[in-house]
Amino acid sequence: MATFAGSWDVTIDTPIGTIAAVFDITEQDGSISGVGRTDAETVDFYDVVADGDQLTWLQDVTTPMKLTLKFVITVERDTMIGTSKAGIFPASKVHGSRTSAL
Repeated sequence: MATFAGSWDVTIDTPIGTIAAVFDITEQDGSISGVGRTDAETVDFYDVVADGDQLTWLQDVTTPMKLTLKFVITVERDTMIGTSKAGIFPASKVHGSRTSAL
């Protein structure tokens, strides 16, 4: 099983442009939680599920518009790749690098 904990510098390639974010993911007693931060807002992860090297979660954002994002990412060592999907919009590619352990 992958270790997801850490601080991650992330880019999300959305239909409206690239968004830079930081994901702070913690693991404690088998439970995984996280927070996503951009210049505009900070939001908690919820419905977090780990399965092997894959992690999925939801986030409710308000910038650039009010949306619920579903993330599906795969972690290999200090690299994260995957997608973020918001409703009817096409999936956005997610790329990240772990910058530190939490």
